[in-house]
This record gives sequence, C-alpha cells and structure tokens, in this order.
Amino acid sequence: MIIPIRCFSCGKVTGDLWERYLALIDDNVPDGDAMDQLGCKRYCCRRMIMTHVDLIEKLLKYTPDGREVKKGSLAHDNPQ
Repeated sequence: MIIPIRCFSCGKVTGDLWERYLALIDDNVPDGDAMDQLGCKRYCCRRMIMTHVDLIEKLLKYTPDGREVKKGSLAHDNPQ
C-alpha cells in the first residue's frame, strides 16, 4: 500500500491514519465521523485520506513476476 505520509498542503503526518480509517469504514462509520474520531480536523488532511486510491495491487500485475502469474492463469483457464 502506497499512501502519502504527509498532507500535500499543510505537511501534517497523515500516513498513520490510513489503516485506522479503513477499520472505521469497515465498521460502517460515516466518513466525517471517522475523520473526527481520528482527530483529522483540517479539510486538506481529510482530502488526503478520503480521496486516496490504493493502486499497489493493480500495479503489481505489471511487474515481471506479476505478468508470469497472469500468463499462467490465462493458460490454465483457456487450454488449447
């Protein structure tokens, strides 16, 4: 998971909030309430956490190892 460590606008450390934020969201806590519970009051920091998209799993498909795994699964699904 590649998440920004600091807020781009104010520089506050926000990287440590990501896992706790996901846990609160999984417990069906609304976004705003989750941010309040984490102590994230500034709207710039809230933006950093709420709009983050975790792309690492998608990017791993394009590594040499990921391509081999994908080729193997395609060959297994479509035998000729």
